[in-house]
Amino acid sequence: MTRLQFQTILFLCLLLASSSTVVLAQQPTETPAPSTGMFITVLFDEPQINVRMGPSSTVYPVVGTLLAGTTVPALGRSPGGDWVQIEFPSAPNGKGWVYAALVSVSPGTLRIMEPPPTPIPPPTSTIDPTLAAQFIVVPTSTRPPTFTPPPSLTVPTYAQPKSLFSENSVPLASIIIAFAVLGVIGFLLSLVRR
Repeated sequence: MTRLQFQTILFLCLLLASSSTVVLAQQPTETPAPSTGMFITVLFDEPQINVRMGPSSTVYPVVGTLLAGTTVPALGRSPGGDWVQIEFPSAPNGKGWVYAALVSVSPGTLRIMEPPPTPIPPPTSTIDPTLAAQFIVVPTSTRPPTFTPPPSLTVPTYAQPKSLFSENSVPLASIIIAFAVLGVIGFLLSLVRR
């Protein structure tokens, strides 16, 4: 194979490899163009806000997001006024809810909208009755304990041990002093002999 053919094949392989690369990234949720009437605009305080299925952040799931500065048509508000219903095509029934403090609403009055029914929570696991029965403790009826007096205490007595030194022996302090004097004399003699 010649050098020119090798370079041509290498160039084609690189061209095919670079054109087949697919980048998977999360795309922002599509937002519809505003229609006539009232609309909301996402405030720039947040980079994006969640669009929920209903007017609660604890009960309803997130169905999409809106980026800061996005404008969408407003349909109504919750009975408390904390949430705004918007047109959102990717949500069920094409409607979603956003928290009112995160958006600015165009001038006008939004009508009150009833929230959708709350979603059915996922089933929770139940406890196996056979397993739970193993941990049920049934108290037995027993007689309470009776008082039993403790045994009588005997105080041990110790006899004074006999002293190793008798009264006529040399005191221990004088022996220690004598050894200290001998040590000093030995130290002085070793200095003189040097």
